[in-house]
Amino acid sequence: MKASEADILIVPGHTNSGPDHWQSRWQSKLGSARRVEQAEWEKPVREDWVQRIVDEVAAASKPVVLVAHSLGVAAAIHAAPHLGNKVAGAFLVAPPDLTKPDIEPAHLTSFGPYSREPLVFPSLVVASRNDPFGAYEHADDIAAAWGALLLDAGEAGHINTASGHGPWPEGTMVFAQFLSKLKPPA
Repeated sequence: MKASEADILIVPGHTNSGPDHWQSRWQSKLGSARRVEQAEWEKPVREDWVQRIVDEVAAASKPVVLVAHSLGVAAAIHAAPHLGNKVAGAFLVAPPDLTKPDIEPAHLTSFGPYSREPLVFPSLVVASRNDPFGAYEHADDIAAAWGALLLDAGEAGHINTASGHGPWPEGTMVFAQFLSKLKPPA
């Protein structure tokens, strides 16, 4: 599948992805990409975030590829059972461990726990060995439950602007390879 053959939905995490974040850069470069806008970025409400994803997928005119980061991964996973057969794949980056007792802000725990049901579309989880919001072992466990491929990003922090991943060229290459293997859903 080519990027032009898909509706690429950018699903940011808590507080949105700023202009230098790799998600924002990809959105500006991919003509078929659009952001799933949330009414409340600072104090997210799980049901509202999930419904926005469901609505955006329903409005898509082409097969959908989800590109989620951090809390956006949790929202996408909770939306998955409600997306029908329009999703061709999901690129899931830096899933936070929402069961950590010291998670900040505490209201983010409402997005957990993750479903452990296998996803019905191809997915790739990209996780770091030193992500302050989720251990690699946690990402490995949930990726296995979802039937997703897991890519070890090494010591890449939270794979965001703060960890030096504004442009993230390696991510661009991995996403392009992932996209090339996708087929429109039946």
